[in-house]
Amino acid sequence: MKQLLELGNRYSARSSWKDFALTKFCLCAMGVMIGANLPKKNKKCAMAAAGGVFAATYIVLMKKVFTIAKEMIGEKK
Repeated sequence: MKQLLELGNRYSARSSWKDFALTKFCLCAMGVMIGANLPKKNKKCAMAAAGGVFAATYIVLMKKVFTIAKEMIGEKK
């Protein structure tokens, strides 16, 4: 658990406002996908749009997390 907290601290220390904006878009898109309560004919379009935003932002965010985690592992060796 301590390692996850350290990873979070390092991630936030290296992040700019753009990274936090991407995080907000990612979480918003996930919320839309989870809570989409639209008529069936509109639901597919909303889910596809939210899914696209989520996938695009998640990939960018996780790339940075894995880069920092890899550095942390290298420091321990």
